[in-house]
Amino acid sequence: RGLFRRPFPSRSLHLQVRVMRPALPIASPQRGRLVPRLISDFFLLSTLAHSTRAFSLRSGRPLPRVPAASGQSIRAAYLSALPPAPRSLARSTASSCSLSARLGRVTLLRGGGASSVRMVQTGAAAGTTTLETLGFDNSFVRDLPGDALSQTDRVKANVPRQVENALYSLVQPTPVANPSLVAFSKECAGILDLSEEECSRLAFTEAFAGNTVLPGSEPYAACYGGHQFGNWAGQLGDGRAMSLGEVVNEKGERWELQLKGAGPTPYSRTADGRAVLRSSVREFLCSEAMFHLGVPTTRALSLCQTGDAVVRDVMYDGNARPEPGAVVCRVAPSFIRFGNFELLASRGDLKRLASLARYTLDRHFPEIEIPDDGSLKKAIPEMIAKVCETTAEMVAAWQRVGFVHGVMNTDNMSILGITIDYGPYGWVDNFDRKWTPNTTDNRNKRYCFYNQPGIAVWNLVRLANALLPLVEGDAKPLEEALGAFEKTYLALEARDRAGKLGFVEWRGGKGEKEGEDAKGDAKLWEDLEDLLEKWETDYTIFFRQLGHVTTTPDADVYAHLDTTLARAFYTPPTPGQREIWASWLTKYIERVREDGGEDGERKARMETANPKYVLRNYLAQEAIDQAEAGDNSGVQELLEVMRNPYAEQPGFEERYYQRRPEWARKKVGCSALSCSS
Repeated sequence: RGLFRRPFPSRSLHLQVRVMRPALPIASPQRGRLVPRLISDFFLLSTLAHSTRAFSLRSGRPLPRVPAASGQSIRAAYLSALPPAPRSLARSTASSCSLSARLGRVTLLRGGGASSVRMVQTGAAAGTTTLETLGFDNSFVRDLPGDALSQTDRVKANVPRQVENALYSLVQPTPVANPSLVAFSKECAGILDLSEEECSRLAFTEAFAGNTVLPGSEPYAACYGGHQFGNWAGQLGDGRAMSLGEVVNEKGERWELQLKGAGPTPYSRTADGRAVLRSSVREFLCSEAMFHLGVPTTRALSLCQTGDAVVRDVMYDGNARPEPGAVVCRVAPSFIRFGNFELLASRGDLKRLASLARYTLDRHFPEIEIPDDGSLKKAIPEMIAKVCETTAEMVAAWQRVGFVHGVMNTDNMSILGITIDYGPYGWVDNFDRKWTPNTTDNRNKRYCFYNQPGIAVWNLVRLANALLPLVEGDAKPLEEALGAFEKTYLALEARDRAGKLGFVEWRGGKGEKEGEDAKGDAKLWEDLEDLLEKWETDYTIFFRQLGHVTTTPDADVYAHLDTTLARAFYTPPTPGQREIWASWLTKYIERVREDGGEDGERKARMETANPKYVLRNYLAQEAIDQAEAGDNSGVQELLEVMRNPYAEQPGFEERYYQRRPEWARKKVGCSALSCSS
């Protein structure tokens, strides 16, 4: 594949081999894909090191020499003694071997059901990778079955259609007229070993706007389905997103790059595969804001304008208009969703369902053992339990910071428990348990703020149902595994509520019997939520300001209401309301005193749980308006503010630490949002 087109340098290579767990016995048919790949890569390393001896991957003992035919390499001689590999295995060694111009340490990395070879510079500093030397190793494409038509004729294949017997379709980004870089995340670039200077190159903009395809990239659109607003929607898939491939960084971490808005795919249905600047700004900023808030999330590397106009009907009211087009590059360990499994199960495609499950287990849950016979009966419940735990962590973090996803369909749920697909999301301004930013959900409020934990469980049950055939129809282990969500979520909820109130630990809880009143801290919390909701109070500002309340014996609760907490009230409390607030605040101060300690210690605890700055919808909309007028400074400044959401940042306080202004209460993009992007 062209590895030796230039003279081999006379310097030694250091081989670092990470041992994979033997998921299946070497003789089993299921390892037909894995073993040849491992041995193939191992002998590639041996050849590179000018070695004429090889060692067993299992025992470490030398293997017998295999005489090579005339003109045959050592690697080829050994491979000729192996059973023939599946056709899908023979697809590409070049894509999995990122042998760049840099020559240094060679690392055998676990990835998917096979191994991958990557050459990295020994002792290289962060940010030394170039666009041309990104270490692509595309395990999803390599190890899973794809759309046969897209592999032979991408033009004919790239039309809206039902794609059977495949987990993805190969695609190509559609070039745009005049790409320009709006912003990039230096932190996200850092995990790919890209420097800020590299991100400022024209080649960076061209690549991540979709005008060029990077070396080693194999763009594809994933095939999946999902339940939307509680109803099965059938095949959905990446209609305006396409993955470029997976990059393995200098630390051995694997990151999938995905362009959103780069053109049509077989899953675009009646749409154009494009995205507008409005929604792209929101996705770019929110991805990074959530990361800095400590919420599990996909990341965003870049935001580019395309120079093309895209027609959208923002509120689905017949008022379509052209808007500036844009492309976001999203980054995550994987974009596998609940819906990937659901679609295969709905079609009765158990063979590919098992293949996807094994791939997911090997790549993302290596601690879960698969027995020698290849059965998934025990592994699947363990995986479901892990997914329940990570999903609970994600949703608990949403509730802590007041985030509402807006469209928790199963095709928008990550198998890794990270937030994906930032569409009609929002942060709670004035506290409202039933608030949803999604206009499509205004009537039923299925995905409102307080419903999010319950919806997560509903979605997890759909995932478990999809995987039920792989455990031979035995539902009991899956039901037990689903219990991990509630256990994890309730523990995190108690921890986070204690943190938001500044308590050392959470005491008491909800009544054990239905209808029984909450006790202790749970009662204090419920009373507070009633007050916050009854009299419009800003969720973010209230908890941040509560940390400034003094709890000494001479503390004046009325003074705190008039000063410390006043900036959280959308309307100043009436005299009667002040009395009720004062009563709650008195109980709160008494509870804080029970913990002991200084107010400064409590304030420090609270400031790690309560962000000062969140990406309020009206702030994002103001940045969007500026960008649409040709000024990207609003996007860049908002990105800078959101890098330190828990810090005071006095220079930004007047502009960004404020209640939602009255003009934004009903304004489209500030409180009312749709899925149109």
